[in-house]
Amino acid sequence: MKTRDVVLVTVLGCGSIAVLLAVAVYLYIRRRRRKREDDEDGTSCAIRADQSSSDGGREKSLSKLNGFLSLKTPLISTKTLGAQLETTSISSPQAKSPASSSAGAAAGASTTAGERTPTAHNKQLQNVKGQDHPPHPSMAFLQNRSISLVDMYIDNSEPSENVGQIHFSLEYDFQNTTLILKIIQGKELPAKDLSGTSDPYVRVTLLPDKKHRLETKIKRRTLNPRWNETFYFEGFPIQKLQSRVLHLHVFDYDRFSRDDSIGEVFLPLCQVDLSEKPSFWKALKPPAKDKCGELLTSLCYHPSNSVLTLTLLKARNLKAKDINGKSDPYVKVWLQFGDKRIEKRKTAVFKCTLNPVFNDSFSFNVPWEKIRECSLDVQVMDFDNIGRNELIGRILLAGKNGSGATETKHWQDMITKPRQTIVQWHRLKPE
Repeated sequence: MKTRDVVLVTVLGCGSIAVLLAVAVYLYIRRRRRKREDDEDGTSCAIRADQSSSDGGREKSLSKLNGFLSLKTPLISTKTLGAQLETTSISSPQAKSPASSSAGAAAGASTTAGERTPTAHNKQLQNVKGQDHPPHPSMAFLQNRSISLVDMYIDNSEPSENVGQIHFSLEYDFQNTTLILKIIQGKELPAKDLSGTSDPYVRVTLLPDKKHRLETKIKRRTLNPRWNETFYFEGFPIQKLQSRVLHLHVFDYDRFSRDDSIGEVFLPLCQVDLSEKPSFWKALKPPAKDKCGELLTSLCYHPSNSVLTLTLLKARNLKAKDINGKSDPYVKVWLQFGDKRIEKRKTAVFKCTLNPVFNDSFSFNVPWEKIRECSLDVQVMDFDNIGRNELIGRILLAGKNGSGATETKHWQDMITKPRQTIVQWHRLKPE
């Protein structure tokens, strides 16, 4: 063999070895990169699995297979899916609004008794539930919630005057997430017209939404109207209804002037077991005439250590004292024995609000033998930087000569139920 051929064979052999080495290195690097990417994917899947496990309560398992991480397909819990569907139905721009009249069917509520086609969200929610309806959650809601809008309308006091009653019923369609309200009748309404009758109708609102209002038909010249009208509030999951307050306001229609308010009823839906299809006769409460506002307080007395505790929770609809239509309210409290003032306390000032939340407690040392002789003068004031502070409204909590029947009853309940906290709304009185 010639020298040239030997050199050529040697070069070709070296080149083949180099190519094979290059291919081997390339495959090795590629395999390492793929393994690293798979490891990273597996780790991220494991993180997502842990997060999904904490949210939905499902355990995920990781196992190694052929040097790579393999992950079981995560299961979506019905709880998580239900929450997603509820959020979607609320936030979707195509979701129906809480309430509207029968003429505005696109707004989400109707006053006809015809059948309605459930939406896709409601069908999915029905499949997730796997039953006709869940257990009523109102008790758990009442135990877990803090003071909120609902507390503002929990008022068990008697009306200050008789302005009639209203009869209505409630029902909940769990399949279509629809609240069904039937306004049946009213009785013993006061006469607002010169003829000795009224032209009553009912305005319906689901607070805090005040924009969408429904109204019954006007019943002419009667003090005992029969409406028998049904309203549907569609797209309301049962959890959402727990934070709503049903407001029924009866008016007397006037053709040439402003309609007169007859009376109103506030019903927090967290107090109602909708699965029982309840029916109510509710006494109407007259509208506030003094417009001073209301104050939510609690009283508690411990005979063992002679401690009287007054808690000022919040106020609502206070009278505006400033030019901007607001007030700067605070509360001043005097402990009195007869007409003699013994001790004074006051809360902090809350700027530019008519609905302050005080959450402030004051304790007084009152012996048991004197608990029926003392009283608490509670004054809601408007703070002013220039000039004197103005009185917005006041109440006198006492066992004998309170500022009203509600205030006297609150004090008596505190005495008859020692060591218990008695909560009560009070309407503020002017000077």
